[in-house]
Amino acid sequence: MNIQYEEPTLGSSYSVVGSFPKSFGYGGEDQDLDPDPEEANPSASRPRILLMGLRRSGKSSIQKVVFHKMSPNETLFLESTNKIYKDDVSSSSFVSFQIWDFPGQVDFFDPTFDSEMIFKGTGALIFVIDAQDDYMEALGRLHLTISRAYKVNPDINFEVFIHKVDGLSDDHKIETQRDVHQRANDDLADASLDKLHLSFYLTSIYDHSIFEAFSKVVQKLIPQLPTLENLLNIFISHSGIEKAFLFDVVSKIYIATDSSPVDMQTYELCCDMIDVIIDVSCIYG
Repeated sequence: MNIQYEEPTLGSSYSVVGSFPKSFGYGGEDQDLDPDPEEANPSASRPRILLMGLRRSGKSSIQKVVFHKMSPNETLFLESTNKIYKDDVSSSSFVSFQIWDFPGQVDFFDPTFDSEMIFKGTGALIFVIDAQDDYMEALGRLHLTISRAYKVNPDINFEVFIHKVDGLSDDHKIETQRDVHQRANDDLADASLDKLHLSFYLTSIYDHSIFEAFSKVVQKLIPQLPTLENLLNIFISHSGIEKAFLFDVVSKIYIATDSSPVDMQTYELCCDMIDVIIDVSCIYG
């Protein structure tokens, strides 16, 4: 497989009815397609998030829904990814990273696949597993992927999205997560990779679970996170507010919150309020 790089054109995802307003975005994308990290390019110094998984597991849909505000129903018409899509996400000093969306058929043993270049500057690797499909092959690819990446860069945060759980019952979700967790960690133990830590999330683009999961991933890439959490704790203690989030408005991921547990209903309410404020701003702004 010849590894190719391409930066997505955002026009198609903004032009459809019901999409996020064009005025609320991350700005222009870096048009330089050269993947050389040594190049004098500001994006080269940003943390990199890799989206990997088998074909049709939902990787591109996740990226489009979270960062380009495509409605979940529109993702049904996305074509299968056959190149590495690089996407710059930068809306503040805290939210600044690159997302690389990989095709499902990546061959790690292909001579054109430069593991050193790809994994060396990576902050997080998200592996997406389709929970509605037979995931035995996906688990095999997960093990191959993370073991290869870990050898190059042991500091990568490895995240597993057990995706498309919207069609599963609550009991089936719990059982699937338990089974995937057990099998993945058994494979690591068999390969003497006990020090490698995997984080697991149940996700769907049809509810807020994908935003919650991506929030947890991005927070690990923010070195100022402890300071932000402490400031929010101080704010809570002096204001009487029940819960505080620090949001990236464009994506609706929260980059920090106070130390009290996150209640999904509260988080969803905050997301809905952000949507209302943006809609009103587009009408009267």
